[in-house]
Amino acid sequence: MRGITFILLSCFVFLQACITNKAAFTGSPFETNKQLTDTGFDQSELDSITAYIKKNSATTGLVVLHQGKLVYEYGNIERISYIASCRKSVLSMLYGKHVANGTIDLAQDIGSIGIEEDDGLLAKEKEATIDHIITSRSGVFHLASNGGYDKDNFLERGSVEPGEYFVYNNWDFNVAGHILEEQTGQSIYVELEQQLARPLGFQDWNIENQRKSGSRKKSRYKAYHMYLSTRDMAKIGQLMLNEGQWDGEQLISAEWIEKTTSTVTPFSTMEERYGKADPNDLHMSYGYMWWLFDNYQGKAAYLDAYSAIGYGGQYITVFPRLDLVIAHKTKLGLFRLLGIAKDGDAHYWDIVHQIVDAMTDNR
Repeated sequence: MRGITFILLSCFVFLQACITNKAAFTGSPFETNKQLTDTGFDQSELDSITAYIKKNSATTGLVVLHQGKLVYEYGNIERISYIASCRKSVLSMLYGKHVANGTIDLAQDIGSIGIEEDDGLLAKEKEATIDHIITSRSGVFHLASNGGYDKDNFLERGSVEPGEYFVYNNWDFNVAGHILEEQTGQSIYVELEQQLARPLGFQDWNIENQRKSGSRKKSRYKAYHMYLSTRDMAKIGQLMLNEGQWDGEQLISAEWIEKTTSTVTPFSTMEERYGKADPNDLHMSYGYMWWLFDNYQGKAAYLDAYSAIGYGGQYITVFPRLDLVIAHKTKLGLFRLLGIAKDGDAHYWDIVHQIVDAMTDNR
């Protein structure tokens, strides 16, 4: 056991050492709103949130934007780390340009573009479209190259028609990344740099930090992991809130933003699949790789809100009705990556509710 632990620790230390804090170019910081008047925030309430975070949470970085200005930050918001499944929501954004210009046809089936596995895909599975892939409704119950998917809700291969059954499967998401690369002729990371990092002025971006992983024995399609800072994640959220506009330029069409943040798989499916065990009473549906708020205790502020959600406390949450963006990170250590330790996001939604309540109470 000692030997295994040493090997795993050595690998983790090596991976961490691969991350550089040297930015590839100089980005621009958010303007800070030094006056809380008209923001809906009160300093005493923000101080209370800070106290709660220090006492209860595993938060290492938190950025809160209101009307595109920084109103609150906590921790090391410059630190670059793994954003887990938030990568999928970012990929959804990268699709927008190529769907709009016709490079990617969402109605095209995956068989016609050469999606295959070493152990074979069924003819029915190859009928799944790109649209089915990026909504996780392909009906392809094939193992993914990496962990973190909902195998408990897999069905027998070929038992459903493409598009009729949702299951959160990294096979779909990883194939979605492969499709983007094959159809555009560029890597996801080059697309991320060109479409988001440079035009948004990321402050901590370096393409050399980005790398894929996964077992080729399980699937041909690797996971396209992303490593970003909290403040750069906040810029991604702000672009979504801006309906794709940044400094007067339409980087992503407003139509794509609306489409991807509209419900495809309703909350009723999630409730049927996973029960009513959510202690936060969040009613969430699923769109195009974004999680959408259907309801939270009947509060109007949560209507139309949506979030990128990554294991262990990685989040980009957008509240259009409040003109509010929240980006949140935790530091995933070795044992959290192995799933041994408790998730670092247990208190994230408590923090979010405090922020939203602070805004709405003072309006």
